[in-house]
Amino acid sequence: MAEVIPLSQRRIDIVLVAFFVINLLFVSYLIDIEQLVIANPAHFTYPIWPPRVVVDFVHWWGYTYDPLLIARPVSFKVTIWLDNLLYGPFYLVAIYAYIKGKQWIRLPSIIYAVSMISGVITILSEEAFGQYRTPHLALVVTANASWIIFPLIILFRMGLTEHPFTRPAAAVQTSMTGVAGVGR
Repeated sequence: MAEVIPLSQRRIDIVLVAFFVINLLFVSYLIDIEQLVIANPAHFTYPIWPPRVVVDFVHWWGYTYDPLLIARPVSFKVTIWLDNLLYGPFYLVAIYAYIKGKQWIRLPSIIYAVSMISGVITILSEEAFGQYRTPHLALVVTANASWIIFPLIILFRMGLTEHPFTRPAAAVQTSMTGVAGVGR
């Protein structure tokens, strides 16, 4: 018999939930969606969504530091479509599952982590060596590092144990009573 460990005792999961929330609310559907609704940053009309300030920030970042973001080749847009169609919904489901300690999120988390790492390595390879390479590689890598670091944390968190959110019920009783088996 196993019992779900309260979220308050799963500090890494609290950090992962915060990562999912930030990506869901800000990255996927505020920042990244700009690259789908504006095909050409040099000639466009402001869309209804995302807000003008976000569009202006994304364009400033691209023109100042990240030429790939402005060039928007097909391979880059594919990663943005994945973010909006797959990762965004994953973040929503993962927030619920990690908070509630649902074991079924383990495999989707591993798949997400591997996919995210692959996509970010592809993007950073273009940033470093491709046609649209950035003259500010250290800054761009730093700005994208969380999408390598957090998926690696997820891989270790979900890959090292079959039941990442639970502990044996005896451990719960031991911590509550101080002695295993007392109070049964």
